[in-house]
Amino acid sequence: MAKNSSPAPRNEDPSEQRIKKAFKRKGWSEVRANDSWAIFKIMSEFVEGFEAMQRIRPCVSVFGSARTPAEKPEYALAEEIAFQLTQHGYGVITGGGPGIMEAANKGAQRGGGTSVGLNIELPFEQEPNAFIDKEKSLHFDYFFVRKVMFVKYSQGFIGLPGGFGTLDELFEAVTLIQTQKIARFPIILVSRKYWAGMFEWIKRTMENEYHYIGPNDLDLIQLVDSAEEAVDAIDKFYSRYMLKPNF
Repeated sequence: MAKNSSPAPRNEDPSEQRIKKAFKRKGWSEVRANDSWAIFKIMSEFVEGFEAMQRIRPCVSVFGSARTPAEKPEYALAEEIAFQLTQHGYGVITGGGPGIMEAANKGAQRGGGTSVGLNIELPFEQEPNAFIDKEKSLHFDYFFVRKVMFVKYSQGFIGLPGGFGTLDELFEAVTLIQTQKIARFPIILVSRKYWAGMFEWIKRTMENEYHYIGPNDLDLIQLVDSAEEAVDAIDKFYSRYMLKPNF
């Protein structure tokens, strides 16, 4: 047997296997075929997402860590925020997984409001939580398609403590508004204790020292601590600009 055809060691890290697979030499026909099928898969995710999401009521997206256990105060806070949103006429969109996402879907369901889950297929997580409306549980392979759904169909973003995924969703929205690719909508981050350090660094380093953002860019984001403040910020945004949710 040729040396390079030996099977991977049984204890090899799966990430190492993916790296080796990514750099494996492929013929042009194989590359072209794979790319063509990827285009059709991407198109199908957009079509399915648009058809399902255009039928929902006005919603607010709630972000946060999938690793937040139910006994943590952040879980209860996310549930209460979602519940209060439903009492103000909004539904809730989450990433469909556990933790903060589960809490928000649970709160929306408890309030009798729309509960949407945009689940992403991952190798180590996640399964859709049990509190998503059956016909509003969508599944995506591509993060960028999923993020389009969040931005296109949300009346606002509320971010609770989370990790890289939460930051990705936050800065995607901020960048699109900053560059005027989309109209402004409210972006609320909950827990000053959690987010204050990041804001201080952005202000001190990005804005004041390096001038990589404008003096008003941080005004696109509002920091709050309670469910009441978060929901009130959404309401005040639309009343201040004499706007109504966009569909």
